[in-house]
Amino acid sequence: MAESFQQKKERARKILQRLKKAYPNAKIVLNYKNNMQLLVAVILSAQCTDKKVNEVTEKLFQKYKTVDDFAMANLKVFEQEIRSTGFYHNKAKNIIAASKIIRDKFGGKLPHSMAEMIKLPGVGRKTANIVLGNAYNIIEGIAVDTHVRRVSRHLGFTKEQNPDKIEQDLMKLFNKKNWFVITYLFIEYGRKIHTAKKSIPCSLGPLKGLCHED
Repeated sequence: MAESFQQKKERARKILQRLKKAYPNAKIVLNYKNNMQLLVAVILSAQCTDKKVNEVTEKLFQKYKTVDDFAMANLKVFEQEIRSTGFYHNKAKNIIAASKIIRDKFGGKLPHSMAEMIKLPGVGRKTANIVLGNAYNIIEGIAVDTHVRRVSRHLGFTKEQNPDKIEQDLMKLFNKKNWFVITYLFIEYGRKIHTAKKSIPCSLGPLKGLCHED
């Protein structure tokens, strides 16, 4: 029998409890020392592992520490400095352009709203959600990365492929107070249990009896 929305919502509540217990320290793993570096790290993480981003930014953030540093970066030099994160032409162009806007329009401070954040080059809802949540504790949605997308579909919370549509489905299922942590709990589950390469059966993981397939 098909699962009703209320049944799905109750299952989502139980899953949230289990994941919080399994991964009590779930949080962002990207390294940064200020909000501008946070934005840069998140932009670099697109189609790239957090581990690789941290390897690149360990040296990068010694050279570029402020909004001005990024805004005044030489494009060709910066491209080579972030080359190993992939898509480096677009990432470099967007980071420098975004830095100039933040410097000139926002007085050197990152915007405080989703509407303003997504106007920055290279910033979509996922990036904006991560940055707003970690920088200002402003929660306007749920960041949907590749892990969250995969896990959400695996758990039967969405049938969508588009991250923005997946986000809308998840926002309906979970209370707003949990939107921020959901991302990191799903990422932990996606890294440790339901990986892209090999998935551990639900019966052996922390969500035994609660997966869509059970």
